[in-house]
Amino acid sequence: MAKFRDSGLHEAAPVAADGGPADAATIHDRSIGAIISETRNLSAEQVEQILAHQRERGIRFGEAAIALGFASTDDVLFALAQQFHYPYAPEERRKISPELVTLNQPFSLQAESFRAIRSQMMMRVFIESDGPRPALAVVSPDTGDGKTYFAANLAVALAQLGGRTLLVDADMRGPRQHEVFNLGNNAGLSGILSGRAESQVVQQVQGVPSLFVLPVGITPPNPVELVERPAFGLLIRELCSKFDHVIVDTPALVYGSDATVIAARCGSAVVIARRNESRVGSLQDLVAMLTGTPAKLAGVIMNDF
Repeated sequence: MAKFRDSGLHEAAPVAADGGPADAATIHDRSIGAIISETRNLSAEQVEQILAHQRERGIRFGEAAIALGFASTDDVLFALAQQFHYPYAPEERRKISPELVTLNQPFSLQAESFRAIRSQMMMRVFIESDGPRPALAVVSPDTGDGKTYFAANLAVALAQLGGRTLLVDADMRGPRQHEVFNLGNNAGLSGILSGRAESQVVQQVQGVPSLFVLPVGITPPNPVELVERPAFGLLIRELCSKFDHVIVDTPALVYGSDATVIAARCGSAVVIARRNESRVGSLQDLVAMLTGTPAKLAGVIMNDF
């Protein structure tokens, strides 16, 4: 059983304070110092003060900038992420989407846990699968298990590897992914499955070039009928052919059979449970239902957060 809890690997992730302009320039053209200077709009005089302090103390540019009050630790982490092309949300973006810990706090314990789970999903679903690569349905027994939170952050973690990743919100009972990513929800999955011609239903996430979201759109009165139609399975297969990874959020099992139908169309599923709240009987029922479908069960995640 995969467990969603602190991995203990976070000490290696923060990468000290940054990586100064001299050694970082051998990796990419833009140095940490150049990025910090641009972000903070530092004057030539301020940059010279930082460089002098750096030489005097024998420290890195970012450490010197922090010590003199010209930059914050967050500025240094943002510059480091920019230099290594690692998506990292600026401060104002974090206030809009606080649930996206893998984007807002990529060096945190929670983000490290998602990276560990990402590795497991890559091996169990996206690499070792026989035949066409399946989509991954994220399912849970009840509301409040953290299913939407998990699906969103796993999608971000996969996109941070550089592969084109699509997050499909198929929770037509209570869609939230458009809120998590601060996206429009006028058109989406429900319109496609209803046969309506809609444009720009797949939206790119700002600041994460490889991440895309297909929201629900208008909440339909017949969600389970829409996912049971052949059109849904055909759509999932088409999306899997166009994206490297497809993650599908689903309604909780308490709302009906939607989740198991969606999982069957996706080809694989991961179960989310909340520690000290999810009932063993409900989990057993959900796993048994999934076992009776063509979906491969990739694991059960115990959500500690």
